[in-house]
Amino acid sequence: MNKILERIESAKHIVVISHIDPNADSISSASAFYTYLLRLHKKISFFCVTKEINQNLSFLPWFEKIRSSFPSSADLAIALNCGDKSRIGVAIECDLINIDHHSNNDKYGDFSLVDNSCISTTQVLFNFFKENNISINKKMATALYAGILDETFGFMDESTDGTVFAMISELIACGAEYKLCNDFIMKRISLGAFRLKAIMYKNMHLENEAKIAVFCVSDDDMKSSGALGEDCESVLKEALFLPSVEVALLLKQNSDLSIRGSLRSTLDVDVLKIASSFDGDGDTHRAGFNIKAPLTLDDAKKKVLEIIYKEM
Repeated sequence: MNKILERIESAKHIVVISHIDPNADSISSASAFYTYLLRLHKKISFFCVTKEINQNLSFLPWFEKIRSSFPSSADLAIALNCGDKSRIGVAIECDLINIDHHSNNDKYGDFSLVDNSCISTTQVLFNFFKENNISINKKMATALYAGILDETFGFMDESTDGTVFAMISELIACGAEYKLCNDFIMKRISLGAFRLKAIMYKNMHLENEAKIAVFCVSDDDMKSSGALGEDCESVLKEALFLPSVEVALLLKQNSDLSIRGSLRSTLDVDVLKIASSFDGDGDTHRAGFNIKAPLTLDDAKKKVLEIIYKEM
């Protein structure tokens, strides 16, 4: 039996974890795995340390079960899309399994399932279920479809290939509510996110002969718009649609004045190398990193751009 399945079999109370910046891939993966674990008649909890989660994801199965306090009785935790333990947001005392598409096994130990060839953690889970003959029901299919839909930006991302469409076809055959997913993820937008888009586009800078799109978002911008951190990501992805842009950089200031950096690129630039300079993680075309306070947004911008120039 698979080592992860063996550990799940022996566990009494399992917690599925979405990361501290709960995006669709992380929440969807956790939702799909939560559904699978329920069929094993185990005691299951759904944890995310962040209390404000994008309501565009509220259609996902078990969304209402998410709690921001970690249960003390848990003897096994399964982190979904948490490339680094810091992205969980709390210290975990019990055994911990990591399932992800862009992290290193040595960050978690033996209990890890990582496949850097996958475009999303939901794809890693899809493959895991298939390889272990685990049937995918309607709730699981809906959650997996949602994560892949978001990660490929509605199948418009350059990484989308025939394998993705074959997987999507199979998920729809399993009952995925694809119209519901398309409505909530691709069409709906909160007022806060709408306001933030205007701020980000107004303040966007194009660098290096318009090959780099730079977005600097202050904590005041976030508060005045009422948006969530997740709302910055769609603008970052859209910037790559500009004809000359090869790299999109987001520097978002947090309330503690630390800075969260996110990078997206076309097929020609490896942004993981750039993020690694700041101990970040990710994959070739999508990566993230953190910069501790008290560096200002302007100083952080200069520092990151210097490294991007070298990589390009």
